[in-house]
Formats: sequence, C-alpha cells, structure tokens
Amino acid sequence: MNKTGIVERWKSRVRQLKIETYTLYLAYRDPRVPWYAKVFAACVVGYAFSPIDLIPEFIPVLGYLDDLILVPLGIALALKMMPEAVLEECRRQAEASLSRDKPRNWVAGGVIVAIWLLAIALITVTVVRTTNR
Repeated sequence: MNKTGIVERWKSRVRQLKIETYTLYLAYRDPRVPWYAKVFAACVVGYAFSPIDLIPEFIPVLGYLDDLILVPLGIALALKMMPEAVLEECRRQAEASLSRDKPRNWVAGGVIVAIWLLAIALITVTVVRTTNR
C-alpha cells in the first residue's frame, strides 16, 4: 500500500471520529436518551471537544494516549448506550453541521486547567513541606 492510501485512510477515520463525537453531542441532548447515557456522553464529548488534554502532548507517548485510545473508546461505548433512531437523526445533523464549523467546549477546558492547577498546587505544597522538615 502506498503512503497516499494510508494517509487518506487515516483522514477518513479522523473525519468519522469527528462525526461520531458531534453525533454524541447532539444525542445527549435528546429526551429519548436514558439519563446514564446522557451523563456518560456529556463527559466524553466535553473531553473530546476540550481544547486542553488531561495528558498534555509534550509528555512522550502518554500525551497521545488519550487521543488515540481513550477518546475513541469512550465514543464507542457511549454510542452503544444510545437508541439507534436517535443516532441516525443526530448523525445526519452532525455531518451537515461539521461541514460548517468545529465545536469547542471551553467549560471542559476550564475543568482540565483546574485539575492541572490543583495537581501543581498539591505537588508544590508537598515539596515545600518535605524540604522544611
């Protein structure tokens, strides 16, 4: 297989992943979806659309773990929780909408930043306490 074929296949998979993510975004707002599926889908979508990753990309190997494994796994699981009729409607809407713009979830980004700031603060306090002993 040539390089062009591989690149095109990856582009196709990435596009499909974007469509499925946005499909979940639309589906979790639908009243026909069970509450537990809404909660899980909202978490997955919030993280996927967040401009900030829980594991930053500059950390070798682990930085891409969430993008390559965790997000697709979460999307696949959330899709299995959704009623098929809702998914079909939302997929059509997602395909039309994604051709225009890219959604972002700044609230989820803020939560990720808060988690990192809390972790830095805890590490700093721990280091200061151990060096003052």
